[in-house]
Amino acid sequence: PPMWWAGMANPDLQLMVHAPDVGFTTAELNHPGVQLKETITVANKNYMFLNLDISPEVKAGKFTISFVEGKRTVYQSTYELLEREKGSAQRKGFDNADVIYLLMPDRFANGDPDNDHVRGMLERVNRSNPDGRHGGDLAGVGDKMDYFASLGITALWLNPVLENNMPAYSYHGYAITDFYKVDPRIGTNEIYQSINKKLNERDIKMIMDMVFNHFGTGHWWMNDLPMENWIHQWPEFTRSNYRGGTITDPYASEADKELMLKGWFDTSMADFNQDNPYVATYLIQNSIWWIEYAGLSGIRMDTYPYSYKDFMADWMRRIHQEYPNFSVVGEAWLNVAPQVAYWQDNKRNPDGYRSHLDIVFDFPLKYAIGDAFIEANGWSTGVSRLYESLSLDYLYSDPYNMVVFADNHDADRIFTRLGEDLRKFKMAMAFLMTTRGIPQIYYGTEILMTGLEHEGHGLIREDFPGGWPDDSSDAFTPEGRSPDQNDAWNFLSSLINWRKGKEVIHSGQLKHYIPEDGIYVYFRYNEDESIMVVLNNNDENKTLKTRRFVENLEEYRTGTDVLHRTYFDNLSEIGLPPMSARIIELRR
Repeated sequence: PPMWWAGMANPDLQLMVHAPDVGFTTAELNHPGVQLKETITVANKNYMFLNLDISPEVKAGKFTISFVEGKRTVYQSTYELLEREKGSAQRKGFDNADVIYLLMPDRFANGDPDNDHVRGMLERVNRSNPDGRHGGDLAGVGDKMDYFASLGITALWLNPVLENNMPAYSYHGYAITDFYKVDPRIGTNEIYQSINKKLNERDIKMIMDMVFNHFGTGHWWMNDLPMENWIHQWPEFTRSNYRGGTITDPYASEADKELMLKGWFDTSMADFNQDNPYVATYLIQNSIWWIEYAGLSGIRMDTYPYSYKDFMADWMRRIHQEYPNFSVVGEAWLNVAPQVAYWQDNKRNPDGYRSHLDIVFDFPLKYAIGDAFIEANGWSTGVSRLYESLSLDYLYSDPYNMVVFADNHDADRIFTRLGEDLRKFKMAMAFLMTTRGIPQIYYGTEILMTGLEHEGHGLIREDFPGGWPDDSSDAFTPEGRSPDQNDAWNFLSSLINWRKGKEVIHSGQLKHYIPEDGIYVYFRYNEDESIMVVLNNNDENKTLKTRRFVENLEEYRTGTDVLHRTYFDNLSEIGLPPMSARIIELRR
């Protein structure tokens, strides 16, 4: 790391030193409270690793590390220990009270056109190329603080912002070429840090997207690997089979598991070998460095099952050692609940594995949302998909501690998936904001942006209208949105802001009833309050007789539908408009 902090819970710090022939030198330092425990040289003499012990009593300050050969000082480096920000160890993560907004910085807003083209950066801005860089940046994110606050979101997840100096197709951020530097076309480390402070002032948390499985082949390491086993190497390019289920499959062949773990994600992405302890330490320290430096509230970890699972468990233990209240959500992109559940902390797995991972994405429920409102209602189709998906929650160690979503940067946009039917869109959003878990929405969902994944990633990651000065419309404002877009935006904003104050939605229990006649009913309740949610997945008016819900309704006499502003003075029958949701606050 470029610097570290005094007063960390773990006194150990490993420094990677890279300089010509530095491995032939002897490292020396003399600073009260800092002990050079071990100097490690490897086969590549351009590298040296220094294991330091930093006393809990050490004072912040700078010290010199000298690299000596004989009596001659070959190199000198000044290293600095900083004071930790007050309360950083108790930094609170995100939870069920939050709504996460996912955005891709390159495609959101261009706040600083001067950084579109930066000397030394291989790929230039070309908005006419759906798969090229478009120029969005951190300044653009910073300009939209009022927009985030109006929409009501409380946590911001940015796709990776670190340097991706690759020849092409690097706008997404997942081919990192410097793990300690924000991409200069996106901004600077200082801007990233300052934006997070501004977000915190508005009670909005920052979630950093991290990647431990792979990195960009444009990283300087590839010209001078610290060790031969720093990455997984093959006689010729070998791609992962992407079969995350092999990790939990009791019958999986070693060949299939090895290809999953050691195959490269893509030709431009070299595959880390986290079984190498120096790689493991590098990645662990890097994540802790960003939490402390930027004041993060959470991490989203990419391609979670693709890295060695024991390493990932060690990483989580180290994160919680330094930040007991911090939140991490892992992308375990698996399609069935048992496979996803394996990766959540405290799951009693048959092989004894414990991940220590706080939160997982609910991919099975995502697929159910995408199907529920476009299918005919049946025993296991239509809204029964939502019921069936949630009925498997017994598999999870904590089903309430999952991120629920309808779309993201890798999948069909939900409005397109639902046939661009605004009624179905509203039902999906009503469900998302009232079911158990932590809701996440994808930028542009609120203005009905469209796109299908199989037509190209560039089309599901289009620019947010109004993020560029020459855009023909500005969807950040009501005037720049169509009537349908304003309808969707107002609906979702009202729902998110209503949810903020509802403890019963954040942490209340859930009870649902088997869908009948295409109508799905569930309740969120605690000792003080109860919410009744009704989804009418029919293209006609329905009258719902409520006798079968007596165990949830017996204490209640009236209710108000917060979506339609409808008051019910008699709950025995509830009228349901076609393809609609009702969210009813019950009254005793």
